[in-house]
Amino acid sequence: MEVEGKIKWLDETKTYGSNGFRKREVVITTEEQYPQHILVEFVQDKCDLLNSFNIGQAVKIGINLRGREWVNPQGETKYFNSVQGWRIEGQAAAAASEMPPMPPASSFEVSNENDKEVEDDLPF
Repeated sequence: MEVEGKIKWLDETKTYGSNGFRKREVVITTEEQYPQHILVEFVQDKCDLLNSFNIGQAVKIGINLRGREWVNPQGETKYFNSVQGWRIEGQAAAAASEMPPMPPASSFEVSNENDKEVEDDLPF
């Protein structure tokens, strides 16, 4: 699965427990009629994938949905969901992607009619 949007918040990497479990969270805001603020967590070596991204940047994140069951001390079963990222890539700005490509320089024709006049005007 993938989710796309702009980075709204980017946390630093945090380490938990004696075994050094690492987690880093990012919130992206989707660009749709009703924008959603999606918290995505990156864990262990995937935390480093966020190092080159900044707030406001458009991204596409590859995600997995994770769910777990927990029984509290009173014997009640609770369920928790998380969105875990495993890939992130930057997106080009929408305006830039709509611009047509520039034709190659070889497609422009150069006129030599005024070359003599231009040469005479040069100060050196």
